[in-house]
Amino acid sequence: MTTESSSTLWVKSSYSGSGGSCVEWAPAHASATGVVPVRDSKNPNGPVLNTSVDAFASFVAGVKAAGF
Repeated sequence: MTTESSSTLWVKSSYSGSGGSCVEWAPAHASATGVVPVRDSKNPNGPVLNTSVDAFASFVAGVKAAGF
């Protein structure tokens, strides 16, 4: 895990509610590097998990299929 630059543009799902339990990711960083940084929206200065594009795509597909 690492921390990302403050200039990284973070986004969260449009399906996220206002409860604050959201995962954010940085799509521009992923497009540029092939590495998807993911963080907890409640702790924007906390650790960042870096994962591969393939692993993140599998995770999103699993969430969409209600597999989690």
